[in-house]
Amino acid sequence: MAGIISSCLFRGILMNLRFTQFLKKFSSVENRIEKLSDIVNYGRLISINGLVLEVIGLLKTPIGSECLIERKIDGKNIYMNAEVIGFSGEKTLLLSFEEINGVFPGARVCVKPGNYGIVKKMPLGMKLLGRVLDGRGQPLDQLPKIDYKYYTAIKNCSINPLNRTPITEVLDTGIRAINGLLTIGRGQKIGIFSSSGIGKSILLGMMAKYTQADVIIIALIGERGREVKEFIENILGAEGLSRSVVIAAPADVSPLLKIQAASYATNIAEYFYKNNKHVLLIMDSLTRYAMAQREIALSLGELPISKGYPSSIFSKIPTLVERTGIANKNKASITSFYTVLTEDEDEQDPVSHLARSILDGHIILSRYYADLGHYPAIDIKSSISRVMPNIISAKQYSQAFYFKKLVSSYQRNRDLINIGAYINGTDLVLDHAIKIWPKLEKFLQQGISEKSDYFFSCQALNEIFI
Repeated sequence: MAGIISSCLFRGILMNLRFTQFLKKFSSVENRIEKLSDIVNYGRLISINGLVLEVIGLLKTPIGSECLIERKIDGKNIYMNAEVIGFSGEKTLLLSFEEINGVFPGARVCVKPGNYGIVKKMPLGMKLLGRVLDGRGQPLDQLPKIDYKYYTAIKNCSINPLNRTPITEVLDTGIRAINGLLTIGRGQKIGIFSSSGIGKSILLGMMAKYTQADVIIIALIGERGREVKEFIENILGAEGLSRSVVIAAPADVSPLLKIQAASYATNIAEYFYKNNKHVLLIMDSLTRYAMAQREIALSLGELPISKGYPSSIFSKIPTLVERTGIANKNKASITSFYTVLTEDEDEQDPVSHLARSILDGHIILSRYYADLGHYPAIDIKSSISRVMPNIISAKQYSQAFYFKKLVSSYQRNRDLINIGAYINGTDLVLDHAIKIWPKLEKFLQQGISEKSDYFFSCQALNEIFI
């Protein structure tokens, strides 16, 4: 009898356990069902106009929502990701994140599950350090995907200009010419203007390794795919990568992904800034970001007004750049460097001209110096840091001003000096420049593996004039 009772008790406990597990599963399914939309939003693809895919139907979803587009590859139905970028009458306009191979007329288009007009979520957090991701937060480094629990709703917020804090603290970049003559402040926005092949990537790598920052965000937008791996392995290195997050959108990806990569990199910088970190944001390049914006705008029918650029580009760039800096007396900061591509024969293209006007200074790289083997190839006389007078001593400012004056005077008269036509005593400033020119050149040049902190940079500048 006791055995029968024990057996019945065991069966009762087992049934209760199974019933409890069933209730948990049912509750989980019920919660997921409740989260589903009452209406399935879908549409049909009717045409492709350049980069833009036109859809009609019940796809009533706001701009920025992600959708799935049906396509056939090797006889299988596969869905690709796209984003709503506009409307035209009853048509919804989308742009794909991927190649549109396999898309066919009448293909079904539906809103991505969990994306019915809500703010999109992207991975943010300390787990991003040391990672290389694309513009959607997907890994490019063969490491596991970021866990979904680290995904956060993305909101791009502007900073009230009255909440911005004056820049008062020097940022040590580890580069002698910049520390001594173009001193950068924490929270400053700087442009690096350069044509191709004159050491821009090397300079950025030196900044990433030597700059005194807690976290470094590197956005490689629209550059050659080969350069991404080369920059990470040969220039940034394992030590630099350990405190960095790299967001890469090479030249062969969708323009939409390039734009999203630039914005996502800024979102990451904002995240670490809100967690009281000094952040260095390096974006290479702002020009490629502008080109991606131009590609989309022209596909939507905007009229080009200046060298192919539509009017919207003149608001898109400031919106991106103005998200960095210091606000509300926060102890943290976002210092940003944006590279701007220039052509030797035309340095005043619309993007270059706009960047000069909204940034807090510019560093010009010179092909003339690069051809001489002078690295970093900074044209010191054409470069400027607008906050420098407010964050350094009067003595250093006076020395830096006189240094640039000497370099400018020597460069203007270089040909006369080389052919022996200049008569000593004609110009006292030029006489001094000729006398100490080797010291000036040595100060401006620096090896890629050489670090010069702010204190020693100022000391070296002072020694020139002793």
